[in-house]
Amino acid sequence: MKAAVVYGENDIRLTEVETPGPAPGQALVKVQASGVCATDVKILGGNGLPKELPTILGHEVAGTIEELGEGVTGPEIGQRVAVYPIAACGECFYCQRGRHSLCLEQYGLGHGIDGGFAEYVLVPERIVKLGGIQDIGEMPYDLAAMIEPVSCCLAAAGQCGTKAADNVVIIGCGPLGLLHTIVSKALDARVIAVDVNKERLAKAEEIGADSILCPQEIDIKEEIKKLTQVGADVVIAALGAPDIVEESLPLVRNGGVFNIFGGTPAGKTITLDPRWLHYGEVVITGTFAASLDNFKASIRFVQEKAELVSKVISVRCGLDDILNAVENVKSGSALKSIIMFD
Repeated sequence: MKAAVVYGENDIRLTEVETPGPAPGQALVKVQASGVCATDVKILGGNGLPKELPTILGHEVAGTIEELGEGVTGPEIGQRVAVYPIAACGECFYCQRGRHSLCLEQYGLGHGIDGGFAEYVLVPERIVKLGGIQDIGEMPYDLAAMIEPVSCCLAAAGQCGTKAADNVVIIGCGPLGLLHTIVSKALDARVIAVDVNKERLAKAEEIGADSILCPQEIDIKEEIKKLTQVGADVVIAALGAPDIVEESLPLVRNGGVFNIFGGTPAGKTITLDPRWLHYGEVVITGTFAASLDNFKASIRFVQEKAELVSKVISVRCGLDDILNAVENVKSGSALKSIIMFD
């Protein structure tokens, strides 16, 4: 099969590799669409590069079941599916509480095992047993590849307790920032989107943001104070820049929630005033992935909000163009890129 194989830092090559066959309990999925995530690009750039190379990245996967290993029941050959990417054990402290992303023994697609930047992906027994192969009905494959990133936004909204009439400030209007906008608006929150990129701000407004602010043109803190009177109920930092995260902390009101959503480089820190945190009773939290329940909820959400979610996709290309897709993510010249097969 054809696959985009990572051999080292900034070394990804399109090559032929052996098509895997499912062992007992496993499933082989013919990939139809696989999303390019900023995390994939960070790993490729050396941030969290797996120790065991070569490897295949890609954890936002949709396709059809090609073959089932012995003993697999439920999924059927030919079924159109999306794959939950985390191989959680289902038994540890966190799994018993539904926090699969925090599983003590977790690994997953593109993280310990080969992912979806290939014509076929082998789904391990853990994911199959967990119920991570989910039917998508007639949903288009490009939209189905958006189920995983949307599930992470749903997880963040739950972590933040976002509710109707909340003022939600979203820092960064990249693909995930835009999905946060869609999720927050679906919860009847008021969204204030912040970015330096005018095109991305326009896209945020197009998909429902109530206000768009550019920090190069206006004092963001003062403007948000005017719009909200006391500051944001929820702030979501949907980018991985520690300095921007630190600068954005004062945007949250006393008693509000600040969510660090974008993954930051290893070893980088931020500074905050503990008196501000203490007397303001501010909650600082983080979200990086989603539970299986979030994933299932995301299938319904993407079905219901298909038109809006599709607006976040700007590039659909073949596996042969994956290098360009990676560069688009690096440069920010495109929104969401989806690798399409067949």
